[in-house]
Amino acid sequence: MEANVYNIKGEKTGSTPLPENIFNAKINVPLMHEVVTWYLANWRKGSHSAKTRAEVSGSGKKPWKQKGTGRARAGSIRSPLWRHGGVIFAKKPREFSYSMPKKKVRIALLSALSSKAKDGSVMVLDELKIVEPKTKNVAGIIKNLKLKDKVLLVSKRDKILNMASRNMANLFLHDVTDLTTYDVLNSDKILFTKESLDRCSILST
Repeated sequence: MEANVYNIKGEKTGSTPLPENIFNAKINVPLMHEVVTWYLANWRKGSHSAKTRAEVSGSGKKPWKQKGTGRARAGSIRSPLWRHGGVIFAKKPREFSYSMPKKKVRIALLSALSSKAKDGSVMVLDELKIVEPKTKNVAGIIKNLKLKDKVLLVSKRDKILNMASRNMANLFLHDVTDLTTYDVLNSDKILFTKESLDRCSILST
């Protein structure tokens, strides 16, 4: 399996073989779904909180006597049935994250990369050098490559590249070591720098 190689002007300069052990793995859709669900669950803060009838402010005194008033019986103004009352089964802070075997995470990532390679969504940039931390420099490269949807740029991180790319809504910058199944599946095109593609072997270990 091969991927086309381009320069920063958007010109095709050739093609390069993709590592078989990374981009030709078995595509396991259920496992990818499982790992993405786990990844999103770990993102959840779980900081939601509402007050029960024991926590809202208000008197604990019975509003009126039980019988003889002609009104419905009531025991507390903090009842969930009342305005400003507590919440029934109020949500409380909780932890949504859980563990996942590293082997599953690795296999799911290889499966996602193989799926993108099979779809022809993997591209290679022969060289990426950003001298000034200006968004227009990176935006110009993406425009030359005619990439309009979500792009995952896999490149070695540096301060200038981070600053030049952080304002682009549809560009996601990651190093090879930071790649996740979610990042891969959430992108329409994956743009590897030649240097990053050579370092992909660490994903299979």
